Amino acid sequence: MYCAFQVRLNIARRVARGQQRLRGLCLIRVAATIEMGLAKRMGFGHNGPRSKFAIAFLLTLLFTLLSAASRFPLTALADGSPQHHSAAKAKADPAPAPREQPMPFRSGETLNYRVSWAAFSEAAKLQLVVPEQRDLYGWHTWHFRGESHTLSTVRSLFPIDDQMDSYTDVFSLESRQFETHLNEFGKEKNEVDHLTASGQISRAPAPIVIVLPGTRDPLGALYTLRSVDWQHTPDFRAPVFDGHNLLEMRASRDSAAEPVKVPAGAYSASRILIHVFQNQKELTDLRLTMWIASDSARTPVAMQADLPFGMIRAELTSASQ
Repeated sequence: MYCAFQVRLNIARRVARGQQRLRGLCLIRVAATIEMGLAKRMGFGHNGPRSKFAIAFLLTLLFTLLSAASRFPLTALADGSPQHHSAAKAKADPAPAPREQPMPFRSGETLNYRVSWAAFSEAAKLQLVVPEQRDLYGWHTWHFRGESHTLSTVRSLFPIDDQMDSYTDVFSLESRQFETHLNEFGKEKNEVDHLTASGQISRAPAPIVIVLPGTRDPLGALYTLRSVDWQHTPDFRAPVFDGHNLLEMRASRDSAAEPVKVPAGAYSASRILIHVFQNQKELTDLRLTMWIASDSARTPVAMQADLPFGMIRAELTSASQ
């Protein structure tokens, strides 16, 4: 397997030569290292919070209306990790939210993005969809879906077809279920996590994951950020469970009206900086930025992950309701 990846690296070196040589080469080399699982010692394996959160943020990729009511301080669990249980503790279920949280999008919305990576201006395509609202084990939820597929030259080196699904409570915007369906280098991996906030009775089948009240998954967090009125709200915080780690997302408005030009058009957008913390400590080598348009749908027109080995950027190409 290692030899096969070395062949990919050698090909990638030739492709990248003359196209942002040093930067492109570093990105390609580290990306292959991640897929081989050799970067775990650096904290960038598939199960590492940096890699998982960044990938999901761009897929869904990451990262509410009534923000004052939705800010949940992250008082860490004993070791900052979620708790897995075969059944929830028999405590009284809290009263449901009085009404559904209004959101700026509706079922059927489809957003398409072009993803650039190193010297490759069209390294992958990303699609974010709101298929429906549906009942999930008695919870009324939004169903969000993110899909990404590598393209052309990058695909010949790194064939990746990933999908993530989030089922987010329409009242509290908490994640009820988070699914990852990964097809990478010909290998498939599917995971489904049932999330229940501490103090609640789970309605989902075992096993379940006990998390902090207000916890989102990365895809749900991305949609949650769209519901914030960034013209009047300077920051937002929420705990996020990425499938393996309990993190805290701290988003802040860096600019309220920045002109942004993407393939879908020209927009005035709020630039949102997203910082990720684990056990009260910031993951300083992971920087996420999101540009949310000042339109009625608060459309995310661009998303960017700045990592130690380079930048990945997704730009909106089309949007439909």
